[in-house]
Formats: sequence, C-alpha cells, structure tokens
Amino acid sequence: MDYKSFTLTIDHKIAHIKLSRPEKRNAMNDDFWRELPLAVRKIDTESLARVIVISSTGPIFSAGIDISMLSTVGGASPDKNRAAYGAEFYNTVKRLQDSFTALETCRIPVIAAIQGGCIGGAVDLITACDMRYGTQDSYVSIYEIKVGMTADVGTFPRILNHLPEGIVRELAYTGRKMTADECERRGLYNGVYDTQEAMLSAVMKIAEDIAANPPLAVYGCKHMITYGRDHNTQDALDYIGVWNMSMLLPNEMMEAMQANMQNRAGNFADLPPLKTKT
Repeated sequence: MDYKSFTLTIDHKIAHIKLSRPEKRNAMNDDFWRELPLAVRKIDTESLARVIVISSTGPIFSAGIDISMLSTVGGASPDKNRAAYGAEFYNTVKRLQDSFTALETCRIPVIAAIQGGCIGGAVDLITACDMRYGTQDSYVSIYEIKVGMTADVGTFPRILNHLPEGIVRELAYTGRKMTADECERRGLYNGVYDTQEAMLSAVMKIAEDIAANPPLAVYGCKHMITYGRDHNTQDALDYIGVWNMSMLLPNEMMEAMQANMQNRAGNFADLPPLKTKT
C-alpha cells in the first residue's frame, strides 16, 4: 500500500516508517493521522514484521500537527455553536490520540529515531514508542503552550513515565527546547549520535537484535512492561505468572538455548496473525 505522508519498507522483519514531507517540516496532516494507525495495525495484525522503526527526512523530525488542520479541528464554529464545537473537537482529539495509542498497543516494539526538532505533536508520537534515539542536534519541545494550547494527544500521561514531574512541568509551562544531551541525561533518549546516518545505523542494529529474539517472548516483555507500569506490583506479578502459564512455549525456549550454545540464529515462529472482525 502507498502512503502519502510517509514511506513504509519491510526488510529482514523490520518495518521502517519514514516521514516524507520535509518541505512541510514533516508536519502531521490529516493523511498522517489516518495512515499511521492503519499502517501499524496492518503490520501487527498480519505479522509482517517483528520491529517498527520510525524515522524522518529533512532538517527536522516533525514540526507537530499541521497548522492547516487547526482551522478545521472541531468542525463547527465555537462562536456559533459552542456545544457542537466542543463535541466535534473532543471526537477529533480522541481520533488523533488513537493514532498514537496504536504504537503503544501493537504487539511489537516501536523505535523512534529523531533528527533535528521534535516539536508539539511529535513529542506525543515519540513518547508512545518503546525507545527513542536522537542526533546530537535534535531537541524536544512541548510547544503547544506557545500557541495557547494544552498538549492533548498523549504527551502528558506518557512523558511522565520517562521524565521527573518537575522537568515535565517546566517543559510544558515554558515550551523550551530540551537538547539531545539533556534528553539522554534525563532518560528520555536511549542514546545520542553525531549524525542521522550513525543514528539510523545503530537503531537498525538494535532492531535486528530484537527481531532475532523469539517474537512471542518479545511481545510478552512489551505487554508486561506496560502492564507493570500501569498497575501495582502484586497485580503485575500475578499477571506475569498467568501470562507465562498460558503463553510459554517449551520448544521456543529450547530453540533459543540451543541457538545461543551453537552461536547461530534462532529459528522462531512469527506471531500469529490477528483475527479481524468481519
């Protein structure tokens, strides 16, 4: 399938989504919000890959939501019909939120590779990913405050999992840029690289390492980490016991151990395709 806002390639079990509107600073237009969850869910549902990498083109990763969308978000005019405007705005925001929730809820890991500016809605995107890597010149800005908005597509409930509350409040209230070094030092970035080429090379190596592991075990890790983050310790302990009781495959474990001892690639089954409603 061809996409208007990004390109998608799949090679060696790695799906690479590359934002492809550099002339528009990779601003997230309506095509993007519609296409991203479709692409992610297709990859996941059909088990087309074991890892997703999201990168970009041009001088910046993304300028966030396309300004042209702001004039149409909500549909009805707030001056003419406040209730209708509010309801339409809420529905639109829920749709945009769902676009990034697809990254968090899919069964496979998602890695963000960030060059240049990661601004506004782009922060919502990267915080929904499993891991984040950046170039030395990259930065993050919760820019919504500068246009009189409160970030509403996912930044706050997710970025608090990566940064101290006081730092999040400072970024949100000021809209300042957090540099790559600070992002790494505070734990938002997993690593920082001098160039985009070096970053992508390293990210693809990490993706290859993930893709070489048993997909069901990787899925279990992703699911349990998210569950453990959102629940208390006792609930998480009980759930991981039930999960492994149901999902653990002795033959996959044996293959993993033998592959390690024989210093060879493991022969693991892909995740089964998901059944879709008809």
